[in-house]
This record gives sequence, C-alpha cells and structure tokens, in this order.
Amino acid sequence: MSAVELERFSINQMTVKQLPMPELVDACGQLGIRNVGLWREPVESYGLEATAKLVRDAGLTVTTLCRGGFFTAIDPRERAEALADNRRAIDEAATLGTDTLVLVSGGLPAGSKDLHGARERIADALAELGPYAEEHGVRLAIEPLHPMYASDRCVVSTLAQALDLAERFPAQQVGVTVDTYHIWWDDTAPAQIARAGASGRIHTFQLADWTTPLPEGVLTGRGQIGDGAIDMREWQRYVEAAGYTGAIEVELFNDGLWARDGREVLAETAARFVEHTR
Repeated sequence: MSAVELERFSINQMTVKQLPMPELVDACGQLGIRNVGLWREPVESYGLEATAKLVRDAGLTVTTLCRGGFFTAIDPRERAEALADNRRAIDEAATLGTDTLVLVSGGLPAGSKDLHGARERIADALAELGPYAEEHGVRLAIEPLHPMYASDRCVVSTLAQALDLAERFPAQQVGVTVDTYHIWWDDTAPAQIARAGASGRIHTFQLADWTTPLPEGVLTGRGQIGDGAIDMREWQRYVEAAGYTGAIEVELFNDGLWARDGREVLAETAARFVEHTR
C-alpha cells in the first residue's frame, strides 16, 4: 500500500481497541497511516495532554473525537450533566486538534414513547452547545443511527432527521456524520447527502459493512469492509459528488476483530480500504 492510497484513510480507534494508545500510534507509523479517529474513554485512560502530544509528535491528524451527545433526558439534573459532559468533550476535541466531535444523540428516556419530544430536547442542547463549540474551533456532527437503535441509543435514525436538526444552526456549528452502516438501507439517503453537501454539513464520512446474522445486543455487528452487503464505492461517490474531500474513517465494532492481533487487524483494514474505495 502506498502513501497515496492511504492518504484519506483514517482508522477509528474502536476498530482496534485492543491496541493501547502508544501501540496504535506506532502501528499507524509502521503502515504509513496518517489519520486516526479517537474515542474519549481511551484518551482519558492514557491522559488527554499525553495523547495530544503522542499523536502530534507522530505527525498523526486526529480526524474526529467520539463521542458526545446523549441529550434526551427529561430530568433537569441529568440534562445539566449531559451538557457539562459535552462541553468537556468539546474542550478535549480542541486539545487533540480535531475539528469534529461526533454525536450519538441518545435514545428514549425510561418510560417515554415520545420520539418528537426527545428530538426537540436534542435541538435544545445543540442551541446551547453550538456556539461553545464554534468558539473552540469544533463542529458537532450528528450521527443518525440505524432504526434498531432508536429506543435505547439514538432517536435520530435518518440523515433527513439529522439535517432537520442541524439546519437550525450554522453549518460551522452543526453538521452530520455519514456512516454507511447506518444509512445504506435508506433509498432517500443519496438525496440527503446532496442536501448536506450543499450547505457544507458533511463533517465526517465513516465506513463499516453490514453482515448478518447480527450478534446478540447488535452493537458489535459492524462488519469488516468488503465482508457484507454495502457497496462502499457507491457511497463514496455520493459524498464526493456532494463536495466532501476529507478523511474516510473506518469504524468497526466487532468481537471477532477485537479477539485478533490488533496490528494484523489494522493492516487488514487498511488493505480493505484500498481494495474497496477509489
């Protein structure tokens, strides 16, 4: 694999979560990978400032930080805690040098069946956090999740719903995450990608494949690219036609991959990226 072939490739840390932070950075250097998407929990474990120095000294670009969000609580104390945590996440993103904080918006509160109300509480949170993010040079990227997650993780299930929220705010504050795993089934998604691109709201593009049967709990069902039903080149064409020229992150939650040697998985993922994108 050449540097040119991997120029836009970004490895999301969760894909190889078995690699400690220094090993991940070293392995990226060995393979010529220049981009990485980080997660808050391992960053906290290694240390925020230490992580920022490690990736900076290695010449790595942090493409995104995952994750903020979980805005749908009704209880005032829980909502205040969520806002405070998201402000911390914005601060962390700025320290790490990334301009994109990915948001998983939150599911229905216990006992609630009010999807509309939950989505409005997301909008309320974005109204508070958007200006704070902009002041710190960070964009909030709403990630719509597959509808199977609507009850417990994310009431935003389509790009159309994500854009309906994002478009209430300036594009430099709020945009969207386009993730193949969550939208590949939606025949309206290509038009929504064009809509997002027209207003400069595609803040990150992520790849994962759809393989079945899904595992129990479904969270770890994201397949290695090339192993499932999704045409990665098709979705890449859509986002590029919409004007997206940024990094392409591969984000996989997969018990089988996590049980393997992390460096081997990283090398395989980079090779699959070259094989299945253009």
